Amino acid sequence: GAAAGGDEYERRYSGAFPPQLRARLRDAARGMFVFGYDSYMEHAFPRDELDPLHCRGRGPDRRDPSNLNINDVLGNYSLTLIDALDTLAVMGNSSEFQKAVKLVIDTVSFDKDSTVQVFEATIRVLGSLLSAHIIITDTKQPFGDMTIKDYDNELLHLAHDLAVRLLPAFENTKTGIPYPRVNLKKGVPPDSHNETCTAGAGSLLVEFGILSRLLGDSTFEWVARRAVKALWSLRSNHTGLLGNVVNIQTGHWVGKQSGLGAGSDSFYEYLLKSYILFGEKEDLDMFNSAYQNIQNHLRRGREACNEGEGDPPLYVNVNMYTGQLMNTWIDSLQAFFPGLQVLIGDVEDAICLHAFYYAIWKRYGALPERYNWQLQAPDVPFYPLRPELVESTYLLYQATKNPFYLHVGMDILQSLEKYTKAKCGYATLHHVVEKTKEDRMESFFLSETCKYLYLLFDEENPVHRSGNKFMFTTEGHVVSVDERFRSSLWEDILPAGEDSLKAKASELKAANFSSNCNRVPDERRYLLPLKSNYMRQIDRMVGLI
Repeated sequence: GAAAGGDEYERRYSGAFPPQLRARLRDAARGMFVFGYDSYMEHAFPRDELDPLHCRGRGPDRRDPSNLNINDVLGNYSLTLIDALDTLAVMGNSSEFQKAVKLVIDTVSFDKDSTVQVFEATIRVLGSLLSAHIIITDTKQPFGDMTIKDYDNELLHLAHDLAVRLLPAFENTKTGIPYPRVNLKKGVPPDSHNETCTAGAGSLLVEFGILSRLLGDSTFEWVARRAVKALWSLRSNHTGLLGNVVNIQTGHWVGKQSGLGAGSDSFYEYLLKSYILFGEKEDLDMFNSAYQNIQNHLRRGREACNEGEGDPPLYVNVNMYTGQLMNTWIDSLQAFFPGLQVLIGDVEDAICLHAFYYAIWKRYGALPERYNWQLQAPDVPFYPLRPELVESTYLLYQATKNPFYLHVGMDILQSLEKYTKAKCGYATLHHVVEKTKEDRMESFFLSETCKYLYLLFDEENPVHRSGNKFMFTTEGHVVSVDERFRSSLWEDILPAGEDSLKAKASELKAANFSSNCNRVPDERRYLLPLKSNYMRQIDRMVGLI
């Protein structure tokens, strides 16, 4: 029985993936983006978001300022259009990209009485403007002709204007950790909370650093870096872990949960990505130390992914001071972590963690916002079209070239079509079990979910083929890993010797290509990335079997 069972996984997932099917899925992913984007442009622009059930636009909730779920993100600045810019370029649609950029230049202003979350405005808006600016001004034009006639750095100026409006969040804080929200016209609201989450305050360095280096103005990178260092200095001296909510005036941890999901996720991601982009060794040192502490205190289950006895590896939420388990749920944002593990070279462990999230997806046709692994049921049952599982699937495919991940992508694409497609666009699932919909299409569906699905199936894409090296921000915006970001114009804040740039380049190679990178052996290329008995074990663990 066991052998026959083993074959069912192999029958389903291994072996070559026909190129025709792959091309069909690439076109389906593009079609998904086009339907969402065109629906937004037709029914919602210039408002921030599309309501896909009622076919209309929505902006900030002015009647209820406490509706943070909406107001943190929607700033009355055509959010979805801005967030989707570089997806148009990655899909090679130069005419629509040029049209969209001109629309942004002609219609978007940040002089708005909107109170937004600094983190959301940074990753969704600032990051996209910078990404599009870099694409337009790239002399190699890898995505086809994405130049704009008479372009005068307007997107960079817009990005600069937005960043200046976010700067008040970094003032009047005793720790240097920024306030979570800012009014784009008036600065920090008088009734502001002094509490912020680790990810929100500590994941601004990629965008602020790129802006500083493009403008030759160190201010932005300096405030973002000061926030990271302040958070880092508050880690527990016993476990080395950070909590998830901190008081920006006292440095006291209000939320003592240490995990990889909401509130913490992108803090770790940006330690590594800042290093990849800027080559500052202190960022890599912080990342390596954080990663080691995560392995020591958050990881449960057997030691090796693909051999041995015991439960599959899982990263849990613990108390930052004691390392004791705090609860038995994981959240969907944590599904980004296998992708980060691919970047650092820990491919084997990434395979196992990804398989766990994929099993949950198979069970529901989506990822519940929170899943209780003890009760084998969702704790928070909605799914807002998040990209994290697709992102990890894409990065694992790039690292292993195992067709298993193309099957996973096909599964995800089919579930999205089946359960989330609405009259005009794609809708948040209100409940992953009942498959009821909510009238919201978050901007990251177009900027990330569709982009990663498309890239998974588009082997010939310039991202993979142009010889340029690219990195994705935490909002899926594509940025070229470029020498000009690796030279620091301000030795005063980041002291470095003259040999340091050469050293940095070789260190990055060492970090990414040495024994650190436990690659998947070639003979396993077309086998399942995870042995079928371990896959079955995971399927049992989430109640699929």
